[in-house]
Amino acid sequence: MSELSGPGVAGPLAAHAEEFRAELTGLGYSPRTARDHGYVLAQLSRWVAAERISPDQLTEPVLARFTDLRRREGYRRWRSRRSLHLMVDYLRRAKVIPPDRQEPADRLEVLLGAYRRYLVTERGLAPSTVAARMGVARRFLEPHVTPGGIGLQALAAADVTGFLLGQAGLRGARAVKPMTSPLRCLLRFLFVAGLVGCDLAGAVPAAASPRLAPLPGAVDAATVIALLASCDRSRPVGQRDFAILTLLVRLGLRAGEVAALRLDDIDWRAGTVVIHGKGGRRDQLPLPPEAGEAVAFYLRHGRPVSACRAVFLRACGPAGPMSGHCVVMVSRSASRRAGLPVVGAHRLRHTAATEMLRHGATLPQVAEVLRHHSEDTTAIYAKVDRAALGLVVRPWPGAQR
Repeated sequence: MSELSGPGVAGPLAAHAEEFRAELTGLGYSPRTARDHGYVLAQLSRWVAAERISPDQLTEPVLARFTDLRRREGYRRWRSRRSLHLMVDYLRRAKVIPPDRQEPADRLEVLLGAYRRYLVTERGLAPSTVAARMGVARRFLEPHVTPGGIGLQALAAADVTGFLLGQAGLRGARAVKPMTSPLRCLLRFLFVAGLVGCDLAGAVPAAASPRLAPLPGAVDAATVIALLASCDRSRPVGQRDFAILTLLVRLGLRAGEVAALRLDDIDWRAGTVVIHGKGGRRDQLPLPPEAGEAVAFYLRHGRPVSACRAVFLRACGPAGPMSGHCVVMVSRSASRRAGLPVVGAHRLRHTAATEMLRHGATLPQVAEVLRHHSEDTTAIYAKVDRAALGLVVRPWPGAQR
């Protein structure tokens, strides 16, 4: 019999299984989710008993052994330490297992922590951007870790180009371009912090940019109609999703901007909405009647009673505001319901820009609605404005012959 299999709840953690399930239910998780988490706690309890260890020995390395065993035995869920955080947090609060006393593993973690604070406080970057830049920083710095610390004083331009060439070999040439800007940011930080002797940001080569090669990935009117029709507006979740999709396709909002909307941001009398954009930017935009009606319908009929000031709330799990990732999943779920290929939230942003141009808006007006920092970013949409392009097209030399 497997080390993880066994009947019922047994072992030294058995007394906490029911209370753990009750806590999850109280936080807003569904009974099924709470029951599934309880099964994992019961499995951990049986494993502890089989291994003849006590709960106060459940340190991080021991928990890693438990998840490793689940992976080896073919389990598809709760296979990582991160997936156990609800259970581990509960057991630590109940003082059943020891607290996490692990200090940063080495100087690398200390340095990455300082870099993260720099990105958040000095640069004011969004959480998703910070996460992406931290990933590149870790991959670049890890090879320079030695038993004596992090050897960066001898860092040279060849190390920078060598890193990118190595990443191109591992991930493909197309994966290198998104790394160049985060790598420059890291190298500037290392120079300002006095960890390298010179600013090596200029050593990062410029990747080829086919920015104006492809057309923006907009979707047609039939696809938009199908996405909106897939929302069951007789149910609160459908009302919420319909309002979110309408904002995405009519105002071209980013997923994070939809998640950041607060009740106080909407001026119903003036018909305007304040958008919290990148880098702490705040912009006031007109609220299209169609979008306003969809949001108002959700607020009146579908939104749960809550002290939270976020416009859009989670429909399952702990009560609270939706995250940007949750908003992204709204369009993906609607695509699946409508039987369409996946339509991401950013494609609906492209759709909004394209529709504005087709209805006579100028590129500066589109840039204002999309809140681009530079009109150069909006220039890509010039290719879909065929009427304007027709005014400047010239006949091909010799075509009359």
